[in-house]
Amino acid sequence: MFLIDSALAAADWDGTVAFVENILKRAEAEVVVIRKWSERKLAYDIDHKPRGTYILAYFKVDPRRVSGIEKDVQLSEKVMRVLILTTEDRPQEMIDQDIAGVVRQEVPEVAGEGEAPMRRRGLADVDVPEDEGRARAPGTEEGARYRER
Repeated sequence: MFLIDSALAAADWDGTVAFVENILKRAEAEVVVIRKWSERKLAYDIDHKPRGTYILAYFKVDPRRVSGIEKDVQLSEKVMRVLILTTEDRPQEMIDQDIAGVVRQEVPEVAGEGEAPMRRRGLADVDVPEDEGRARAPGTEEGARYRER
């Protein structure tokens, strides 16, 4: 995922895509797809720019070459940020949807074989030893002794 200044992307979209492709070619990466993912207002200004265009790129490259891509991005004035992830654990169906540009409405729950789907843990899910919870509770003798210290 490449984050580009929206003004630069809008002014010269083909040049922007060619620039990203050039960075990947220098690392001898095989480009599968490059497409505009989204243009959004950023949570905070980056280089005094309030908007950014996200470019999603799937490519195959020797893992030893990833640092070269990151270095080229750091030296670039066109690319504001980059995030490079592996797709080894991503289901092929989701990769195919990303490549095709299919917009998913909901995020699927992820679970391994024999595991329950992931969910947020609430306070009720936290295991606290029995004596830990009441040892310093207000209104108890132990709580009063703790406050005296």
